[in-house]
Amino acid sequence: MKEGIPEAALQDPRLSLIFESYHRLTGKTLIERFDPLAMWNADRAIVAHGLEADPVFFYGNRMALQCFAMDFDAFTRLPSRLSAEPLAQPLRARLLEEVTRQGYVDNYSGVRIARSGERFTISEGTVWNLVDAKGVCHGQAATFVV
Repeated sequence: MKEGIPEAALQDPRLSLIFESYHRLTGKTLIERFDPLAMWNADRAIVAHGLEADPVFFYGNRMALQCFAMDFDAFTRLPSRLSAEPLAQPLRARLLEEVTRQGYVDNYSGVRIARSGERFTISEGTVWNLVDAKGVCHGQAATFVV
């Protein structure tokens, strides 16, 4: 553990996929250059989930964990659908279907729910598919500001 940062938050091999697929799909840079510590400390929330039947987050950076009021271990056991309150889940599901079809969606905003029950608004969001150089999808990721 580096400076209180969970090892998985810096060493998961999928971190580079978050960075590379964002650039590949949007043409923009998520952070200046790939660096797991810079991703962890970004001034925007960054989250990602896998392809499970009920996708579970495998990554949330420092900003995301603050927003959701969770530590890394709890967040990475959370089914991503539970990041939205029940009434917002159908809208979130439609967004993710659109991302699956288009590759990414930009300028997303919405309301999310922290572990404490507190609601917070996200804006300037981008949601994208985690697609490797061979075109294989490994999940989806999002970045946003609060």
